[in-house]
Amino acid sequence: MSSLLLVNVAATLFMVGVIWFVQAVHYPLFARVGEEGFPAYARAHARLTGLVVGPPMLLEAVTAVALVFSRPQGVPVSLPWAGLGLVVVIWLSTAILQSPRHTALGRGFDPASYRLLVASNWLRTAVWSLRGILVLAMVSEAAG
Repeated sequence: MSSLLLVNVAATLFMVGVIWFVQAVHYPLFARVGEEGFPAYARAHARLTGLVVGPPMLLEAVTAVALVFSRPQGVPVSLPWAGLGLVVVIWLSTAILQSPRHTALGRGFDPASYRLLVASNWLRTAVWSLRGILVLAMVSEAAG
């Protein structure tokens, strides 16, 4: 089994767990923080969450690129390319949809920004879930 593939699987499955926790638990609790303390809470959330998700997201992205060029034996060429495409969707969604909402919420609770954050995060939740299935399929193919 390729070490590269195993690192990619670990990073992806970690992020699948994180994104489901964020979507099902963490983001719904934003609405209960209260308006007075919300800006400080939102800024701290963004900073601390970045420390938790930044390294595995970078590791996932780097290993997804590397898998395209160093595909494990038995893994069809389409799987690493599809995996990389899903990483691109995740990063674009983060940059275009979620990060601007977090910035807005850092200035104060805004119901419209909050609703858009929660709704748009379903895209990342679905795509990371698909990546989880895809990386497990690559492991299955590599194990032969």
